[in-house]
Amino acid sequence: MRREEEKEIKTGDPREPDLTVLVPLYNEEGSLDELHEAVVQTVESLGLSFELIFVDDGSTDGSEAVLTEIHSRDPRVKVITFRRNFGKSAALAVGFSEAKGSVIVTMDADLQDDPREIPNLLKKLDEGYDLVSGWKVKRHDPISKTLPSRLFNFVTSKVTGIPLHDFNCGLKAYRREAAKSLNVYGELHRFLPVLVHWSGFRPGEIPVVHHPRKYGRTKFGAARFLNGFLDLVTVMFLTSDKSPLHFLGRVAIALLAVGVLISGYFGVVWITGHGLHVRPLLIFGLVLIILGIQFISMGLIGEMIASAVQRREYGVRNRLGFGSDGPSGGGSGVEEKSHR
Repeated sequence: MRREEEKEIKTGDPREPDLTVLVPLYNEEGSLDELHEAVVQTVESLGLSFELIFVDDGSTDGSEAVLTEIHSRDPRVKVITFRRNFGKSAALAVGFSEAKGSVIVTMDADLQDDPREIPNLLKKLDEGYDLVSGWKVKRHDPISKTLPSRLFNFVTSKVTGIPLHDFNCGLKAYRREAAKSLNVYGELHRFLPVLVHWSGFRPGEIPVVHHPRKYGRTKFGAARFLNGFLDLVTVMFLTSDKSPLHFLGRVAIALLAVGVLISGYFGVVWITGHGLHVRPLLIFGLVLIILGIQFISMGLIGEMIASAVQRREYGVRNRLGFGSDGPSGGGSGVEEKSHR
């Protein structure tokens, strides 16, 4: 980003950095020093003030020790360490809540995302977007990872109507208000552009460089691929303008209507004096009525759940650079509040 464009990012509060670089990680000790150096070199060349937040998602290798050492020599580095592995969505949720920059850039810690793409992301934000996602056009991953990812991105784009090619790219830039609006939990980090879009913000995309993995191993597995499609159903429900009862009630009414018609037909047959025998169609009609009643019941339960505030705490073992360094007391973590 050019220096004359800096004013478009700054908030006016001199205590707040222009930029937050947020890096969730799990067992990436080999790449952390190199990543820190690359981020600092890139952002300093832009002339922007910044903070670099690492969220260690319960690593079992030496990642925590490496991050502690990096923080000791660079006060712009902040570290949050979870007591156990909660998942990438939890790491992003806590990182977003702590970020102070008026723009927040996220990237993975495995060095496959290139920090030198940060200026391109910021430039695209200046075109009026609220989130800019990277698109790994040439991806350096095994086909067992790239093929399912392409299928997932194609289906997600068609179902949501959002014309992006790479929803789950870790390299993204957000305006702070867009990032703060996100309610990320479970494995919904795959759908951040969808959640941003349904919150009224404008997502965009640019091609980015993708590098082969240098250290460690991928955390991708078949279960995560299958979970992605289940989470897509969750996202479509959560981002729907309809209440749970309206959403499920439409299905219930359709099932009940067909079931009542079928059962009514057999009722007329019985009233006119014809004997009834066990027929598959009669059983099918009764099953549809039962299913319709169950869908209405689920809608009512959903309404009760939606009216409550869900709270979850992620156990944080240590925090560095946030004004109260050291182990967190009492086992309380960073609280996530989610509203439907």
